[in-house]
Amino acid sequence: MTQTESLDQAPVFQLKGSMLAITVLELAHNNLEALDRQLAAKVAQAPNFFSNTPLVLALDKLPAGEGAIDLPGLMRVCRQHGLRTLAIRANRIEDIAAAIAIDLPVLPPSGARERPIDPVEVVQPKKPEKPPEPVIKPTKIITSPVRGGQTVYAEGCDLVVIASVSPGAELMADGNIHVYGPMRGRALAGHKGNTKARIFCQQLSAELVSIAGKYKVSEDLRRDPLWGTGVQISLSSDMLNITRL
Repeated sequence: MTQTESLDQAPVFQLKGSMLAITVLELAHNNLEALDRQLAAKVAQAPNFFSNTPLVLALDKLPAGEGAIDLPGLMRVCRQHGLRTLAIRANRIEDIAAAIAIDLPVLPPSGARERPIDPVEVVQPKKPEKPPEPVIKPTKIITSPVRGGQTVYAEGCDLVVIASVSPGAELMADGNIHVYGPMRGRALAGHKGNTKARIFCQQLSAELVSIAGKYKVSEDLRRDPLWGTGVQISLSSDMLNITRL
């Protein structure tokens, strides 16, 4: 059996109905070619069901090791089969950032029970292994402004930026993030799951802040009374706390 045949036989998605009569496409594997073929088969069975159907793309069940998905490409595949993407449901930072880049709404992972439209075989997932503890390295220090489109990653250490961070720029660190200037881009601390990591900045104007996968986007941040001031951001009970420096 070839790899392509194996992927064709293994389902890469489930179509689920919600209480709001919006179809949820729950992606189980990052394989757009297999998705295209399997959606074509579904359309052949019920073409009227797929005519301009509003859709939420659920990416929160994608395995972490499969890498970032081509979100525009995924939306094109769905559109070719009559599915109109309204939003995504995601918890991986790379998927959230990709949606923000194209102004696509992001919904948090759902705890609601959804009914599969087609009967599917339930496969018990393997218990994930505990990731190894990150190796701590010397702090990474950036002294020049971080421009839009740039990504700075401090692997296994803290990140200190002694300059401004422009909109569209991205800071990532396995430890803490310190910004001694206006913070207008995205800041993702505790990238490998360090819940004790913090974000410090002299002027909070960020597009997104995240610690160990828990995040807030600018729409939420703007409602905070400390928007535009010097703050520190920490994680407690899966909630981001913003306090004055």
